[in-house]
This record gives sequence, C-alpha cells and structure tokens, in this order.
Amino acid sequence: MKILALDTATQSCSVAIVDDGLLLAELTRANIKTHSRHLMDLIETVCLAADLRVRDVDGFAVTIGPGSFTGLRIGISTIKGLAFSLSKPVAGVSSLDALAWQCAQSAYLICPLLDARKKEVYACRYRFKNDELKRDVSEKVVSPAEAVSGIWEPSIFVGNAAQIYRDKISAKLGELAHFASQGQHTIRASSIAWLSIPGFHRKQTEDVALLVPHYIRKPDAEIKGYGKGIIG
Repeated sequence: MKILALDTATQSCSVAIVDDGLLLAELTRANIKTHSRHLMDLIETVCLAADLRVRDVDGFAVTIGPGSFTGLRIGISTIKGLAFSLSKPVAGVSSLDALAWQCAQSAYLICPLLDARKKEVYACRYRFKNDELKRDVSEKVVSPAEAVSGIWEPSIFVGNAAQIYRDKISAKLGELAHFASQGQHTIRASSIAWLSIPGFHRKQTEDVALLVPHYIRKPDAEIKGYGKGIIG
C-alpha cells in the first residue's frame, strides 16, 4: 500500500512516500517559515523521486498536532484537498507519536517535547514493549519543569523543545536524562507513514470532512476572545 505522508507541525516540512515496508522517497527541509510556499513543490519532488504521480498513491497521512497552529492548518488543508479530489482515504497522526516512534527501539521511557512557545512545551510519555509504542500519559501543554516532574527512571528526550531546554532537563534529572541523536529531533514524514499503515489495513481512517488540527491549547485569537480564527 503506497502512502504519501507529510508533516508541517513545526518549522521543518517533510514529505515521504512509503510502500508498506519500503521507503520510496523522502524530503525534509528545516526552518521553512512559510510552508504554503514550498509544500506542493516538495510533494512534486518526492513523487518524481518515487517515480509516481500523486494519483497513484493509495492514501494520505498527515500530522494533526500538537504544533504550530498555522503549520498544521496548511498541512491538513493540503491533504484534505488532495484526498477530496482523488477520493483517497486519510490518516491523522500525532506529532508527538511520530517523535516517539523515532526513538521506539529505546529501552528508556520516551519523552517527546515540542516547543509550544510562551515558555511551555507539548509533552507526552511512551514505552516501547512487544514491538508496540504505548502512551503512559495523555498529551498536554505544560512548563518544561512540569514535563519532567515525576520521572524517576532513565528517559530519552526528543524534539525541538528537548534541544531548547536540554540544560534545564539535565539539571533536574541528572544521569536519568538522555537525549536523542541530532537527526531524530526533526519529525520525519516517513514516521507518519509507518504509524498510519496499521489503520489503513484495518480501514480505520479519518472522515476527511471532519479532519481538523489537534491543538491542545486554544489559538491566541480564541483565548483573547477575538472569535474562532486560527493564527500561528
């Protein structure tokens, strides 16, 4: 089954095509400030590298959050447009799940952290047992100190906020704190694709019309009482 997956949850932008157990092509660009200017070009480039057309894929997968409000909106809108026009199924995948997947073989508690601005992080905790990734807690937006509170075992931290707050995490946890290698902190679209495949096989996919970002925290416009506009 050929899946075209993309991630726009942070400043990086990633597109990949996976055919069940085989990665056909992947392209990731870091520090892209405006995803809307580059996303379709990345999709076209990846399709060319995989020797496929977009219409040849069997389904689409996309990060639904948490992450950048604007970035998530752009990625999800793009996938919804492709899915509607081609009548293809869509799977939504958590950005924190994807980061955890990139450390899945670790024997440690896996702690993905994404920068949520305002001196907060999006956080979750996972364990990899019996070849399955399982959440220990629910996704949440908290301070960096709260994100590491209650950890009493060796843990591996991954994600852009793990890099930003590395010194504070190390000071708090000491030798219990371990950090993913440099290349693992950026969400890869192939991780989104791998995570989506079981759902496609079980025919457990999203209602495209109802697919929306999972922000965890409300956009600033709603918090300030300016209505329900989405800003990032």
